[in-house]
Formats: sequence, C-alpha cells, structure tokens
Amino acid sequence: MIIKPKTRGFICLTAHPVGCERNVAEQIAYVNRSGTIDGGPKNVLIIGASTGYGLASRIVASFGCGANTVGVFFERLADGDKPASAGWYNSTALKKYAEKEGLIAENINGDAFSDEVKEKTIEAIKSKLGQVDCVVYSLASPKRTDPRTGETYRSVLKPIGGKFKSKTVNVDSGEIGDVEIESATAEEIVGTVKVMGGEDWELWMQTLLRENVLSDRAKTVAYSYLGPKITKPIYSEGTIGRAKEDLDRAADAITHMLANIGGRAHISVNKAVVTQASSAIPVVPLYIAILFRVMREKNLHEGCIEQMYRLFKNHLYGSDESVDTDGRIRIDNLEMREDVQEAVIEIWNKASTENLRGITDIDAYRKEFLKLFGFGIGGIDYDADVSL
Repeated sequence: MIIKPKTRGFICLTAHPVGCERNVAEQIAYVNRSGTIDGGPKNVLIIGASTGYGLASRIVASFGCGANTVGVFFERLADGDKPASAGWYNSTALKKYAEKEGLIAENINGDAFSDEVKEKTIEAIKSKLGQVDCVVYSLASPKRTDPRTGETYRSVLKPIGGKFKSKTVNVDSGEIGDVEIESATAEEIVGTVKVMGGEDWELWMQTLLRENVLSDRAKTVAYSYLGPKITKPIYSEGTIGRAKEDLDRAADAITHMLANIGGRAHISVNKAVVTQASSAIPVVPLYIAILFRVMREKNLHEGCIEQMYRLFKNHLYGSDESVDTDGRIRIDNLEMREDVQEAVIEIWNKASTENLRGITDIDAYRKEFLKLFGFGIGGIDYDADVSL
C-alpha cells in the first residue's frame, strides 16, 4: 500500500518501512565512515533499543565495535492495513544489516518492565551470547507496572511547588503562545519516579547478575537529560528531574552491586534531540528548534548517532574519564556551552509566530520528527506501493 504520514499532535500514527530502513542504513554508514572503536564491547544488551539513543547505541555497538546484540523494545506489528510502528521497522532493519556482517542481533518485543521479558532476555543471552559485557538502559515510557506489587504507575511532565508558565510552539501551525501547567501532586511525583527513575534499571542488573550473564568488568550506562535554564521548571526541577535524581541514586547502587565482578554503572547526560518523547514536553520543541539553528551555525550540531559514537569511543571505551561533580558523563557539553546558551536565550526572547521560520530551525525540527517515522528521506518514492 501507499503510506503517508498521519500526525496527531506530537504523535505520528504511521511509519514507512522503506524510510525507516534507510534511516537505519544512514546511521550505519556514519559509523562505518567514523571507524572502528578499539577495545569496545563484544556482547551488548540494549534495553529500549528501537528508537532514538537506544537504537543509535545498538548501531554503534554493532558496526563500530563488531558486537553481538540483544535488543529489547515494545513495538507494534503491522495489522491489516495498519503499518507497524517505526521502532519495529528500525529493529527489523538493524537485524538484517547486522546479520549480513555475521553478527548476532536478537530482538525481544515486549514490556521491558515485566519479569516475563527479563526471563526471555536471560534465555536469549545464555543461548546466543553466553554473557554480555555492556548493558545500555534507554527506556522512556508513560507508565510502568511494578512486577513485585502489580501496581501501575504513570509519569507526568509537571513542575513542583507551583505553576509553570512559558512560551511554547504548535509545531504543526507554527503559532507561538503561552503554556501554563499546574504543579504536580505528591502522588504524581512518586509515579514519575517509579516509571522514569532507576528502580527498573536496578532490577535488570540484579537479574542479570543473579543469572550469571554479566562478564567480568561489565559496564552499564543509562541515559539522562538535564537541559538549560529555559526548561528547568518543567524538566530538571520538575517531576522528571526527581526521576533523574533517582537514576543517579541507582547508578551508585548498581556500581556497588557490580563490585565483585569489577563492573561499573554510568550515567550519560545527552543533548536535546527530536524524539517522540521530547515532542510531548511543552517548551522543548521551541527550544530545540532554536538550539538546532544555533548549533548548526557554530558547526556543533549532533544527532543521536553522532553522540553515541562519541560516548562509546571517547568515554565508555576511550581515555576520556572526565565527569561532572555528580559523576556523570556529559555528552551534552556542546549544547551547554556558554556561548550556545547565550545565543539560544537571545533568540528565545525574540521568537514570535511572525518571525519563527526566520530565526529558528522549525522546518528542520518538523523534518527530523517525520524522519523518525521514515518520512521525508531523500531517494525514496513515497507514492510507491510498499509491503507492510
């Protein structure tokens, strides 16, 4: 059938299989051009492996390090005339390209928070890889059911201690207006920490260690984001910020847990990029549209694949051991440069509906958003019939 993008707010309801495969192929090509990462991992588990930073991590591990991988994700298969989700097509393409290179690429589709998926993953590691020497934790979800209690928690994007009011942009219409968000309740804070904090990462590492599928000196890394002053009230000082604090706590607990095998847990604070999750956060799309403009003008712009290659090559498996005062790797160092943030704030203060296209990269933002779902990629005939 012929597949066109169908969007509703920050959600794209369709995905193009050929476009998604091309998107994966382009990221693989970047890694191949960038060169082999010496001393990289050989067997890697990626939890949250189908889009964004998780997908980019899997591509870097496979094609930059020559690693076998197990990828865990929760994606929708094609159903009748409804395409599969972009993450499903991404993961299918990754598996195809990895196996062409003689690499193992096992895909596990299901709820990564559940005991069932953890058990399936253990079985796959034991039967295919034996052990893993690197675990990437890259989950983003609106809800989580605690496997121990059966209680379901939901995450929210809200400030703490008062209302938040700021600029935002309607990405579809290009209209800039104000957004006001009520302060989170105590229950909402707890729920967000339960979903987006470090508890599930700990459970994964406990399970992997108990089942003896972690090799000596195994590393694990979870991804975080702090952001600038503009987004602090809704992000780093809000409910998500509390969850990220819990992620820091979990990193310390996991490092202690892995001490007997010489392992270590890392937090990597990454740059703002266009993802379906970030598109849902008020204020963030406008900030990213401005950030793209500034960083491109300064020749500093990076997407997921460039950052993950830099993370693996320079930090996780390189000589750069620099961390911030809280012990976190800062891949967002280019975004947070003083000159970059000063330029962003200057444009932010001027931005209006009338000048949006002239002083920001809102068109590039829209293009990157559609690219997540396989649309707007050069060399593809979007009027051609494709198999779902």
